[in-house]
Order: sequence, then C-alpha cells, then structure tokens
Amino acid sequence: MNFRSRAPLQHPGIQLAPLVDVLMLLLIFFLLTGAPRATKTSSMSKVPKASAAKEKLAPPGDVVVNVKTDGSVIVNRRTMTGSELGDLLQNLAKLYPDQAVVIRGDEGGAYKNVVNVLNICSEAGITNVAFATANEIVPRAAGFLWRGCYG
Repeated sequence: MNFRSRAPLQHPGIQLAPLVDVLMLLLIFFLLTGAPRATKTSSMSKVPKASAAKEKLAPPGDVVVNVKTDGSVIVNRRTMTGSELGDLLQNLAKLYPDQAVVIRGDEGGAYKNVVNVLNICSEAGITNVAFATANEIVPRAAGFLWRGCYG
C-alpha cells in the first residue's frame, strides 16, 4: 500500500531576506576594515613624485609624520611642536627600539623642514626612517594606443 502521492517535487525559490542580510554584513565589514586604510593613505601633505617609487603601505606600527609647507608637523591628525614630537619619538624608541618612522614632506615645502624632523628622529634614537613619495604616472604615447587597436 503506497499512501504517497505522485505529485512532482517543487524546487524551493531563492530566499531574498537571508541574501540581503549577508550582503549588508559584507558591506559593513568592508566599510569598517577599509576606513583605517583610507585614513592612513590620505594625507594632508602632497608628496613629491618619483618614477622609481614602489607602492608600499605602512604597517600598523609605523609612525607617519606629515610635514606641511609651512613647517608644521602632523602625527595622527594632531599638530605637534618639535619638542612634542621629540618626546613622542623618545618614548616610542624606549618601548620599541626598531620603531619605524615614515616622513611625508610636502612637495612645495622647504627641505629644511624635513631635515628638522629627521634631526628630531635622530635625537630621539629612531634609526628606521623612510621617506614617502608618490608614484609618477607616465602617460603612454598616442601612437602606441593606435597600434594596439589596429594591429
């Protein structure tokens, strides 16, 4: 005795509510994890360009020092004097002897401002210093583009 009906099985449709929930969670995740990266790469200083520059993101432990055109020094969105920067770097050098510092000098600023920050780093005992530059974009020749399109 077979009591089951022979009706064809219906395929369940796609559930939209769980799909929207997952997409919203992914959106929130990427917004939260991408925000610190965006604040680190955005700068108040316009750094000079170098054709041989390589893209390198600063690790989370690096201290990024922005030197503006007028000579003011900005660390973590806070303007500092030379003595405040020296105290900060001395404390970091005591805690972390291999502390890295990235100096981002403004393209239009005087070189002496960058040298002053470099001197403060040296006095504080920081030996791992890097200078930030932007990668120079070299435009391609129009003839090259035409040859690429038409053989």
